[in-house]
Amino acid sequence: MSRTAARTVPGHEGVHIAATPRATLRVWDDDACRLVHGATLRVLAETGVEMHHAGAREACAAAGAPVNGTRVCLPAALVTSALASAPRSTLLRPRGGGTQPLQLAQGRTYFGTGPDCLYVSDPVTGERRRAVLADVAAAAALAELLPHIDFVMSMGLPEDADAQALDLAQFRAMLQNTRKPIVVSSPFPGASLRVMRRMAAACGEARSFACLAMSSPPLMLDEVACDKTMTCAELGVPLVLAGAPSAGTTAPASVTAVATVANAEMLAGLVLHQLTSPGAPYVYGAGCGAINMRTFVDVYNAPATFVGDQAMMDLAAWYGLPSWSYAGHSDSKMLDEQWALELGASTILGALSRATLLHDVGYLESGMQSALEGMVLGDELAGYARALLEELPVDDDSIVLDEIAAVGPGGDHLARRMTRERHRRFWQAGVIDQQTHERWRAEGARPLLARVRERLHELQAAPAPFTLDPDVAARLDDLVSA
Repeated sequence: MSRTAARTVPGHEGVHIAATPRATLRVWDDDACRLVHGATLRVLAETGVEMHHAGAREACAAAGAPVNGTRVCLPAALVTSALASAPRSTLLRPRGGGTQPLQLAQGRTYFGTGPDCLYVSDPVTGERRRAVLADVAAAAALAELLPHIDFVMSMGLPEDADAQALDLAQFRAMLQNTRKPIVVSSPFPGASLRVMRRMAAACGEARSFACLAMSSPPLMLDEVACDKTMTCAELGVPLVLAGAPSAGTTAPASVTAVATVANAEMLAGLVLHQLTSPGAPYVYGAGCGAINMRTFVDVYNAPATFVGDQAMMDLAAWYGLPSWSYAGHSDSKMLDEQWALELGASTILGALSRATLLHDVGYLESGMQSALEGMVLGDELAGYARALLEELPVDDDSIVLDEIAAVGPGGDHLARRMTRERHRRFWQAGVIDQQTHERWRAEGARPLLARVRERLHELQAAPAPFTLDPDVAARLDDLVSA
């Protein structure tokens, strides 16, 4: 069962957004989004943004934007035009296997890992150490086996890779170990993306990756971000643009102001993106921080961060754009009770945000460390969240008055055909324990982390579901070293 919401998409007047009876979270209603959008237009037109890329400034100036040095002021008409031309849906394809294409659109939610942690929790010793290329490969191979991990990111910034081809080495390691769609995060300008497109094509699907770029708050797109934005538009590679302003440092000490600054950066990037190639696929990213002033750590699991990110997801929904946010992460430094608590809370809150792409499943230490155990538990929690997100219909097939009447007062439904046919539709735990105390003790009375590690070892011991053809692997090597 569904209903139609009484609102329109900016730039797409007359388009109705379907709403369904299901769990969701919202901070800002349409009126609030309209007010913040209006304030954002003033910021862009009056304060402007820094663009540290001559070609980007030239493109904006040619479209009628006032440019003064590196400062670009964007008239409201340019923002409205960009919102109108950005597609509301695009496909991100796998490179074979059983994974279906990801439809990047409002109303769809997918879970994935995160990029470029300096450290990993060693899966054998449990020690915190610097990431290496083998960790990127191991995370991708594990993601290939986890049913609720839908897209893959590097999970490590490998210290043993050639610094001048770091992003290509990461991409090769992922292509060799998973067929699922990839989101890359490169520290270099757009030239790397052209090579990556050839690498993905060699593996069977050029359209199987997206690119994450980040603004430099407050109100700045550096040269690398601009170049990646324009190159993605030229190539048709979906651009995920995300900001990271933080209350009291790179934005005013107000969550609403943080979201407004981030929104201005996202819309400025969208203008440049759509000026480069109207209709190129774009994903609107969240990133509202609130630094702990006692520790000076920009923590992931702060209430202000969740609220700010949710407000930006409300804006993304109001714009009708596919979106990018966070799930499955922790600020804990180790795999302890805080880790499990925050992994669960962030996964559920991320899922309820209805973001299209939820990344960072498996993160520790406020984004500094990753853990394969976090991916395993995060996968189970993503399955839990998916069950929570399912539509809860109200119709004859769900109310089933005939079943209620057939059993009547005081009866039970255990032997009913409907129970036999439908009970497996309900979410079932894997590593999360739901046994009786007696059975739990009989199976070794293992705590959560022990069960997670046992599952990790089972998955790692399983045969690899695929290997690249040697000729394809050699082609990747040639492209990386060229």
